Amino acid sequence: MRPRLFGTAASVAALGLLGSLVTACGSSTGDGGTTLRLVAAEYGDTPATSSKAYWDKLTAAFSAAHPGTHIEVTLYPWADVDREVTRMVQEDNAPDVALMGAYSDFAAQGRLYAADEVLSIRAEASFLPPLAEAGSIDSTLYGLPFVASSRLLFYNEELFDKAGAEPPKTWSGLKAAAKALKKEGVPYPYALPLGPEEAHAEALIWELSNGGGYTDTRGGYSIASDRNAQTFQWIRNNLVTPGLTGPVPPAQLNRQDAFAAFLRGDVGMVNGYPSLLHEARAQGMEVGTLSMPVSDTLDEGETPPSAGVADWMMAFKHDDNRKLVGEFLDFVYEDKNLLEFAGRYHLLPSTFSATQASQDGAADPSVEQFLTALRVSQLYPVNEPSWLQVSNTIKQNIGKAVAPTADPKAVLEDIARQADDIAKRS
Repeated sequence: MRPRLFGTAASVAALGLLGSLVTACGSSTGDGGTTLRLVAAEYGDTPATSSKAYWDKLTAAFSAAHPGTHIEVTLYPWADVDREVTRMVQEDNAPDVALMGAYSDFAAQGRLYAADEVLSIRAEASFLPPLAEAGSIDSTLYGLPFVASSRLLFYNEELFDKAGAEPPKTWSGLKAAAKALKKEGVPYPYALPLGPEEAHAEALIWELSNGGGYTDTRGGYSIASDRNAQTFQWIRNNLVTPGLTGPVPPAQLNRQDAFAAFLRGDVGMVNGYPSLLHEARAQGMEVGTLSMPVSDTLDEGETPPSAGVADWMMAFKHDDNRKLVGEFLDFVYEDKNLLEFAGRYHLLPSTFSATQASQDGAADPSVEQFLTALRVSQLYPVNEPSWLQVSNTIKQNIGKAVAPTADPKAVLEDIARQADDIAKRS
């Protein structure tokens, strides 16, 4: 996933956001000043929602406080930003700062500043613990979490009322609700997006709800663990085979399509994130939110973590850029600036201080529910340099594990073999 749970960005060319790149950090701007280069992912999906407006305002304010400093911002769609920054690095033309979905491969190459080299002590100490942990390699923070999200189970209250279904707390309760919804004629009783767009997100949510996950306690990949195999076998037997996941096979159902169906009123249940909830309620839908139902086989009192996701700021090492990069990042992570971006896209801020400063939680209890889930979440293993390639392998193959004729264990073992090969090469 791209390791994020957010909407698809529009074409950069269509938005007219790309500017020319300077060839080196700290280069002359022609007026005796210096230029700091930021490459960032585009979070908007139309010109009206483009991130350009946010960065224009923020960089103008920073330059006004730092005369002679210019911030050059280049935006790329999420589908392209990781590849484009990698290309720049390979061409020895890395930006000063990047905002994207992964950081660990650059950290492993020794190209990034550690957080304590560029951030104030206050800023570094404020990151939420699960995010700081995911951004660290060998206890050193390189990936600076920017905005984040957690997942909750959404259910259409109107469809549930018509079907006489109860909001589920366990897998068996989810199955019972799905059966009632199907009987009422709901096209997708439970939308299961295991298509290649973002299958690894849905898969992780289910794995965690059975005490599994992508890695073991030592940090190594555990994709084919017994618990994960049990999870996909249960999904195959209890949801897919009985036709409770809708007309599109899960391996072909992408997240965006599942969300669109939910907004049409064709989905009873789907795992979603804050911006989807905002959009649904804005169009008048009555939506309930729950923590992901857990496996009936978990020990009583065992509460699995939720699935969390963050996007990452990183600071590239260049001669004489450390001081300016640090000043810029401290400005970016000021509460008012972080909150403005998070609010613009209905995401969650990555720091304690911004979270406490936000009024959203008091105004909307569901926001606090997402924040609570984020505080106890488990993120993708983004601190593993092989994760980008491994996640792509998962996205392309994990949907096969729930096909009616599939052997889930065999599918997971095949993915695990590929993951191990990738990790050895990284």
